[in-house]
Amino acid sequence: MITGGTGSFGNAVLQRFLHTDHFSEIRIFSRDEKKQDDMRNLLKSPKLKFYIGDVRDFDSVEPATRGVDFIFHAAALKQVPSCEFFPMQAVKTNVEGTQNVIRAAASNGVKKVICLSTDKAAYPINAMGVSKAMMEKVAIAEARNLTNTTVCLTRYGNVMASRGSVIPLFINQIKSGLPLTITDPNMTRFLMSLHDAVELVLFAFEHGNPGDLFVNKAPAATIGDLAKALMELAKADNEIKIIGTRHGEKLYETLCTREEMVKADDMGDFYRIPADNRDLNYAMYYSEGEQDVAKIEDYHSHNTERLDIEGVKKLICGLGLVKREIFGEKVEEFIV
Repeated sequence: MITGGTGSFGNAVLQRFLHTDHFSEIRIFSRDEKKQDDMRNLLKSPKLKFYIGDVRDFDSVEPATRGVDFIFHAAALKQVPSCEFFPMQAVKTNVEGTQNVIRAAASNGVKKVICLSTDKAAYPINAMGVSKAMMEKVAIAEARNLTNTTVCLTRYGNVMASRGSVIPLFINQIKSGLPLTITDPNMTRFLMSLHDAVELVLFAFEHGNPGDLFVNKAPAATIGDLAKALMELAKADNEIKIIGTRHGEKLYETLCTREEMVKADDMGDFYRIPADNRDLNYAMYYSEGEQDVAKIEDYHSHNTERLDIEGVKKLICGLGLVKREIFGEKVEEFIV
């Protein structure tokens, strides 16, 4: 089952599994009946089963998890500005919704639940990040008490060309001859494709223990260089307009805090951060301390591999959206 299954991630997972023998049935759980209908009519697959519901509503989640072996939990409120103005809506979906999914899964014997988080949950400064940080805490707390259902998490950065992200906005502005609106040209962001996001989730699916958090290593670029790279690919000379940071935006994003890096396992392309399984008897751990924390640096978009304009161009040339909208190629995608 994929919660929020009509979104960008849900579509990407479907592209991976729909025509394989890994799963006999894939359930799409979401509240958007129009997108579900679009997906149903477009794919016409007997493997796909659609469930209208909301993760906020346990009574709609629980029946959908009956008979399910694995859950990818992607349903969330993700837009930073809207969560900033409606923070309790972010709490209801991202925090309470996650608890509903995990408890429904546990009650129905689901084997594994993978919860998707965001770099904004590390040192959060906005409502969306705070709600996702609490989502992680809820998932880890639930994982401690389950014996037959494994709950683990992934945390990743901005997914390039996903709905509501900056690359589609820049492309629309380029094609319309409008100025490219940039909040801060020196702002850095991790650059991940949907393929990278799916690979991270599948790695967690294969290797995750209860409460584990997985992060993939990714390059980053400034927003200014990203805009210039797109203009160079499109052979455009649009004006760049600096509009200032939006509500709750950071100059850079952190994927792993220094406290997490102290205990992180380097697994090649990924970091694994095991759950803190100490109990409330803190006194027995007090003498150990965490002396190494001060010597460790966070893993963030200012100190990861930094791509220049040419590096960004090379990376984004492989995106279906860029191929279709800038190069005019016919790209087979079924994002609805």
